[in-house]
Amino acid sequence: MKSIVGSICALATPFRGGAVDFDAFARLIDFQLEGGTQALVVAGSTGEAHALDSAEYDQLLRQSVARVAGRATILAGTGTANTRKTIDLTRRAQALGVDAALVVTPYYVRPTQEGLLRHYTEVADHGGLPIVLYNVPGRTGCDLQPETVAKLALHERIVGIKEAVGDHERVAALAGIKSPKFVFLSGDDSTGMAAMLAGAEGVISVAANVAPRPFRALCDAARAGDRAHAQSLHDALTPLFDLMGVEPNPIPVKWGLAHLGIGTSELRLPLTPLSAAYHEQARRVLDAAAQLAASIQPRHSSAA
Repeated sequence: MKSIVGSICALATPFRGGAVDFDAFARLIDFQLEGGTQALVVAGSTGEAHALDSAEYDQLLRQSVARVAGRATILAGTGTANTRKTIDLTRRAQALGVDAALVVTPYYVRPTQEGLLRHYTEVADHGGLPIVLYNVPGRTGCDLQPETVAKLALHERIVGIKEAVGDHERVAALAGIKSPKFVFLSGDDSTGMAAMLAGAEGVISVAANVAPRPFRALCDAARAGDRAHAQSLHDALTPLFDLMGVEPNPIPVKWGLAHLGIGTSELRLPLTPLSAAYHEQARRVLDAAAQLAASIQPRHSSAA
């Protein structure tokens, strides 16, 4: 099993003229690897997974595996609101060569903790890939509790959790569950530094799409326990984290990638492009992030 720690980017999916822009997607992967990103999530919620058709989904995964060529870990978003469909999608991802599956809690249906336990156990038993749990109750309507996570962590194919609840009690509970075979990852840019200083082993980030090098530096400092350096980087990146939340994800990050020349700001309905009222703020923040990136020594390897 490849390592799933450190700076992990939840990749956006570039579109152009209604179609996936695979050339821009390849450039985005290269940008991440050059910036030191250690793992990539393909076709997750930031990647507008639920707006992709089957052929697009398969091609994104296929291209990711070929482009990365073993230089970083690749996770595929395979979670749906139904267990059988999640298993089928996870099997497809396995066949396409990814390293692990990121499986969000079933959205909208609001299962009980017993339902979540059985759902994830079935996916782990039959999906064919290592599973990273993903809890984001603000989007799904259900909350995977630490007590349930502790039970799931005993499964040999359940290897970690991406937790988007960033409060101190939740972080402390999950830090107590992590083990050599089960990683605890933050799923929230704004609280990711604090989570890593408290025991999380990385962050699955939206902001890393547009600032991979500074975000890798932040993860390195926080994971090393260098609180002062981590805080300095976090403070410098806070305007970017704030920008990513001015409208629903991935609206701001798609605009940001277009500003960097990687694809367009195009999304698929019901998502719409970033409101003009935020454009000037976005330019200022992205230009400052680029200056920060230029001040950081480049890495020779994404996995270093």
